[in-house]
Amino acid sequence: MTGYELAQKLHAVPGTRHAVFIAHTGYGQMEDKRLSSESGFAHHLVKPAAIPDLQRVLADSPRPG
Repeated sequence: MTGYELAQKLHAVPGTRHAVFIAHTGYGQMEDKRLSSESGFAHHLVKPAAIPDLQRVLADSPRPG
C-alpha cells in the first residue's frame, strides 16, 4: 500500500475525515505533489524537510475541537 492509498483509506474512516495528513517524502516532482493533493494530503514536504517548513505546516493546520 502506498502513502497515497493510505491517505485515501484513512479519510474514509469515521473520525478521521477532517484529519490533516502531511506527506513527508523523498519525491518532490510536480506529479508527486499533485498525487499527494489528490489523495488527501494537506501538505507535501520533501525530505529532508527544514524545521521552519515543518513549523509553518503545523502552525497552518487546524486544531481539533
